[in-house]
Amino acid sequence: MKEDYVRRKERWAKKMSGKERPARPNAGRLPPGQHEVSNFPVLDLGVHPEIPLGEWSLKIHGEVENPVTLDWEQFMALPQFRDVSDFHCVTTWSQFDMEFSGVAFFTLADLVKPKPSATHLFFTGYDDYTTNTPLDACMDDDVMIAHAWNGQPLPLEHGGPARMIIPKLYAWKGAKFIREIHFRDHDELGFWEQRGYSNSADPFTEDRFA
Repeated sequence: MKEDYVRRKERWAKKMSGKERPARPNAGRLPPGQHEVSNFPVLDLGVHPEIPLGEWSLKIHGEVENPVTLDWEQFMALPQFRDVSDFHCVTTWSQFDMEFSGVAFFTLADLVKPKPSATHLFFTGYDDYTTNTPLDACMDDDVMIAHAWNGQPLPLEHGGPARMIIPKLYAWKGAKFIREIHFRDHDELGFWEQRGYSNSADPFTEDRFA
């Protein structure tokens, strides 16, 4: 596990340094049961909270050494990260090569310093949506809080001003309108997980439902 973590962080460091990523072949990228699309469908709880940037904040707390609450200026002052990844929705559509910009999860973890007791994350959005992941799922080179898509501010309908992007999981794990990240020493099911969706959400094993 330690070696895997080091490899993930090395990949992230190369991206942060501006080095080009290898070409991403199409073969093997489409998970079973998915079909490729070129648009970006809107799927959420139907609530699109409009949060002025001057009122936006992100609380990161729980099993961490340095809990913080960031306002928008503080969030944008953190090292910025741009990445291209694939996006898989549980409703069977996938889009390749989505370009998002924001703050890498590694940057946030380095800022708050998770305690050894931290094993899981619980995310809450301004729409009161919740979801959860193991901490390890987010300690990867492609996970971020995104504020831009294709070089433009993230639209409200896609979770702006900022949302979680966790490309290796089905997209419901990437909470829109993010306002809180709680590091925990135990797991707690989120909105869809309580309603029968999978807790692990791996697209490549079609892990859609519990």
